[in-house]
Amino acid sequence: MYIIVAPIQIKPGFRDRFIQEMILDAKGSVENEPGCLRFDVVQDGDDPNRIWLYEVYEDEAAFQEHTKAPHFIRWRDATSDWREDGPTGAGRGARNVWPPDDEWR
Repeated sequence: MYIIVAPIQIKPGFRDRFIQEMILDAKGSVENEPGCLRFDVVQDGDDPNRIWLYEVYEDEAAFQEHTKAPHFIRWRDATSDWREDGPTGAGRGARNVWPPDDEWR
């Protein structure tokens, strides 16, 4: 498995629009990308303008395909001016420890 845990800081005044676009990207990922096993959008408990993404892909190649998907490109372009910091598409991933990879399906 290839896992992304990414924080994104949203600029004040853009939260609602950002969340709408983020959900479209998340849905597009799990519905249209066979290599995307999970895509969670989580709001920080202390900062409503801080979003955490938790994404699980079969492997790094599946993540790289995600960054080329139309829904990702739409999200990236639509939200670029709404983010103070956060993922730019390059992403840094991690490897799964538990549960075992074969239990994800």
